[in-house]
Amino acid sequence: MYNGIGLQTPRGSGTNGYVQRNLSLVRRVKDKVNYKTEEDIKKLDALANKQPNEDILAHERKRKVELKCMEMQELMEEQGYCQEEIDKKVAAFRLMLSEKIDTGEQEVARDDSGRIM
Repeated sequence: MYNGIGLQTPRGSGTNGYVQRNLSLVRRVKDKVNYKTEEDIKKLDALANKQPNEDILAHERKRKVELKCMEMQELMEEQGYCQEEIDKKVAAFRLMLSEKIDTGEQEVARDDSGRIM
């Protein structure tokens, strides 16, 4: 039995029990195809090209500034500077980097595919 069609068992029927579809049936109603309009295509394109979140980008820039400051601090500690001098120079370096970011002088970081990181 196939989807409720056919014999329960082909035993004793003189057939092998194979069920075929009737391909000679002509349907009067065709399946309707809904094509996308120009407005639908524009909406889908707008959804696909989302702009990055500004808060996430700002956080990433701040993180990079802190990373550079940390690297400078470690380098100065290895060279033997005193802690007060390290703190002053790192604070000045951090201020300079943050001003550089605020004025927009720093280039936008992009990944391999050209998207803004």
